[in-house]
Amino acid sequence: MKSMFKPFSLRELGLWKTDKPASQAVLKKGAAPGSLIFVGQKKMDKPLIQVIRFDEKVCEEYDFEKVEEIFEKIDAKGKSWVNIDGVHDEKLIEMIGSRMNMDLLLLEDILDTSQRPKCEDYNGNLYVVLRMIHYDEAKDVTVSEQFSMVLGENYLFTFQEVPGDVLNPVRERMRKPKARIRNRTMDYLAYALLDAIVDNYIFAIEQFGEKIDQIDEEVLINPDKSVLEKINFYKREINYLRKAIRPVREAVIQFEKSDFIDKRNKHFLKDLLDHVTIATESIETYRELLSDQLNIYHTSMSNKLNEIMRLLTIYTLIFSPLTLIVGIYGMNFKFMPELDYQYSYPIIWGVMVLITGSMFVYFKKREWL
Repeated sequence: MKSMFKPFSLRELGLWKTDKPASQAVLKKGAAPGSLIFVGQKKMDKPLIQVIRFDEKVCEEYDFEKVEEIFEKIDAKGKSWVNIDGVHDEKLIEMIGSRMNMDLLLLEDILDTSQRPKCEDYNGNLYVVLRMIHYDEAKDVTVSEQFSMVLGENYLFTFQEVPGDVLNPVRERMRKPKARIRNRTMDYLAYALLDAIVDNYIFAIEQFGEKIDQIDEEVLINPDKSVLEKINFYKREINYLRKAIRPVREAVIQFEKSDFIDKRNKHFLKDLLDHVTIATESIETYRELLSDQLNIYHTSMSNKLNEIMRLLTIYTLIFSPLTLIVGIYGMNFKFMPELDYQYSYPIIWGVMVLITGSMFVYFKKREWL
């Protein structure tokens, strides 16, 4: 059967982490700390800005094209969640940072889309960055983007590389009048967003887990080339998930220890930490399973090769004496007494059949055949 898996590049799967123009790398190299230089791949033409202003009584949603328009809503009383899709616009990020008094190092991290997951306090703002992972069911791959979050006293800024995310369940909860998320402090909203992202980690891992479990039977019954391709494919995907998710645990721990967190919300973060632990343990389990499957595949192929070599050796042994006999009487010497004997030909055939039959019976008794 023809394999369904085709060669692909790391760039196509989002695994190539330095996918940026050469000019960006040159500008970034040697730049002073806090230099606002975008590092990454520009994935959309124009940034999109969404603001959700909410409190116990109201929940208002706005879409803006200009960054200046959002500050009127943030300055008003109440709590605001500002989501920016597209972080390639350096001037926009600089303007937000200047208006909201954000540290330059924080802004630099937002513009660098190759950040390792972490949580840091920057002079009155709590900064959290991690990978937001989407599972593409059609292509059976994970697609990721950097998700940055800046938490202040009455505002929360989130920065994404492209439109579309896994946060719609949080938005739906915010629209409900009696939702807990509207009555709590801003750190609870930050927790809710992290929880949605981590839940999607678990979903993506489970999707791959189901496919990996199916390989178990294939690798035992029919360990052909397509099975090896599947194992290597899922090993790459799981290794990428491992690289993206493992550091999140430390980020969540730092988030929990931060002074920004209300005591009432501490136990929610412990639950979030449990979910991260479940995700990381699941990844390790599937990594080990894939390694076992790869070992089984190589063992099966070695057994197949050994079986073929054993059969070839046996048949070589069977035909070796026949080849000797044929070689002797094929030398065309003029004086070979038995050549003149009337029954030489049937006798030679009888000897060859007897030798072949005896060796066949012997190998059969020894269960070599």
